[in-house]
Amino acid sequence: MPQDQVRQFLDFEKPIKDLLDEIELTKERTEKTKIDLSDQVAQLEQKVAETRKSITRNLTDWQRVQLSRHPDRPYTHKYIELMTENYVELYGDRNIKDDKAMVGGFATLEGQTVMIIGQQKGSNTKKRQLRNFGMANPEGYRKALRLMKLAEKFNKPVITLIDTPGAFPGLEAEERGQGEAIARNIYEMMRLKVSVICVIIGEGASGGALGIGVGDRVFMMENTWYTVISPENCSTILWRSWDYKVKAAEQLKLTSSKMNEFGLIDGIVPEPDGGAHWDYATAARNLKQQLVKALKELTPKEPQQRINERIDKFSKMGFWEEYK
Repeated sequence: MPQDQVRQFLDFEKPIKDLLDEIELTKERTEKTKIDLSDQVAQLEQKVAETRKSITRNLTDWQRVQLSRHPDRPYTHKYIELMTENYVELYGDRNIKDDKAMVGGFATLEGQTVMIIGQQKGSNTKKRQLRNFGMANPEGYRKALRLMKLAEKFNKPVITLIDTPGAFPGLEAEERGQGEAIARNIYEMMRLKVSVICVIIGEGASGGALGIGVGDRVFMMENTWYTVISPENCSTILWRSWDYKVKAAEQLKLTSSKMNEFGLIDGIVPEPDGGAHWDYATAARNLKQQLVKALKELTPKEPQQRINERIDKFSKMGFWEEYK
């Protein structure tokens, strides 16, 4: 977790930044004057906690989108590190190459071996370029499918962590069959004999998310979004400008609470006050508890029962009206 001195802040987090700066100044004053100001520091720290809680309670849809993209937010590898043991990363799709935007491997979760797969973003400019900003190519989705089939072979549950602005839209990705790779994954995930749990831990955009998003249980972290298109791109299509992205975020109904109301997800994983980037350990602990609970519910079921329930679950999504 970033130290206060190197934290990055969004516009609406400025009150927290001001308080943290004041705490640092107070500590420096203590060192210079040798006057005990610990009570004042404690009061300021309490105010930081209250401000974080206040900000969390009053977030707009667009602010939650911003939080999902926060540069200090934990990514897939961080959750794997904090939730699991004995993680062994596996590489390559056995066809083209290893896609660094998609990671996965076997790990131990509360004593149970699982296959955990997810999109990985980078923590700095060089790593973001290496990971292609979490946007997988076709080989990334084929790699994910290979790992799922490997888990099925050894009868191990599959957990996917979704965090992507979308599948990579480049020409070379289309040439190698981006759409086919995502469609194949959706088809195969419907028919996997093992338990499948999907969690949106950041951005959940378009087919890039759906490519590893079909499961017996689908959860969202509290400050994440899940929809067919990003607010910026929606704004560009509808209004020919990014200026309406805030309005687009509201109209898309993309937050975890809205997804839960629509019945498109099975639950919301709470985050620490202010967002997951303030406390990695608590965010990972909350997610781990949800995963362990879901695995206990799913493991006793027969494979065909899981498949039938999964197909039925996704077949019933959405609502419509018929006009005669």
